[in-house]
Amino acid sequence: MNELVNIRAEAASLAADLGPKLCEMGEDDALKASIAALGEAGLLAWTVPAAYGGEATDLCEAETVSVRALSAIRDELAYEHGVLDIAFIMQGLGSFPIALSGNADLAAEVLPKVATGECIAAFAVTEEDAGSSLGEVTTTAERDGDSWKLTGAKTYITNAGLADRYTVLARTGEDETTLFSVPAEGLSVERFEVMAPHPIGEVKMDGVSVPDSARIGDVGAGLELALANLGRFRTSVASAACGFARRALDEAVRHLSEREQFGRKLSKFQGLRFDIAEMDARLRAAQLLVEEAATLLDEGADATSEVARAKL
Repeated sequence: MNELVNIRAEAASLAADLGPKLCEMGEDDALKASIAALGEAGLLAWTVPAAYGGEATDLCEAETVSVRALSAIRDELAYEHGVLDIAFIMQGLGSFPIALSGNADLAAEVLPKVATGECIAAFAVTEEDAGSSLGEVTTTAERDGDSWKLTGAKTYITNAGLADRYTVLARTGEDETTLFSVPAEGLSVERFEVMAPHPIGEVKMDGVSVPDSARIGDVGAGLELALANLGRFRTSVASAACGFARRALDEAVRHLSEREQFGRKLSKFQGLRFDIAEMDARLRAAQLLVEEAATLLDEGADATSEVARAKL
């Protein structure tokens, strides 16, 4: 538990220092500054298993990443700035399938660089007509000797245009999909703007060639690996939501403590105090649900129901 306390403290300290500075930057510069700072602080190492150059820990097995550590860090980063949270978690989400695949050479080439921030990762699976239903992807990968040629488009891809490598899900047969680690060279990107600062866009491939050594896992194992990847990181989404909610609650309390109406602070109005009390109780319940799910996952238990509750 002391390890988790220290992790959270390190993340909170970095976020408190860097968060206000990020507000003065464009989203691309903010992402790059976040990656650099998180890498230098050693926090990105928590997105990579210890067996592949990540942080050594007793929180989980060496071949995986600690959901408790991911969740603690995301809670603190999200509290300060959304781009900080994105920069951190995409390193894991965009590279963890390589660790799952057992491709030792690819893991040795990519994962240590992800852990330091030298390589920016992206997870490119979503398509215009294949969002939640990943089995319906239409991007194709065709064999070409010792290589594969990838053709298709992925959309709503975080780190589009900034990532050095993209984990891409492609169809390699009528009823099979396969994952590939695709370098940024040769891809075309069309960025689009969303409500909050978030580097995101469409990634297009027109016969992009990648060697078979960049294949992640067995041919046909793409969907299984993609879902296992999402499953490992799902609980940390709930933790980031808790970080955002905690910031919203603190801002609400600050506003009520400063704003006056009818000659007294808003914090003195009973109805508003009830609202704050309920917000606080709901947030604490959410935090405990995240902690329960993350602990069970780190222990290797089946936590399907616990993870679902945490996300709810």
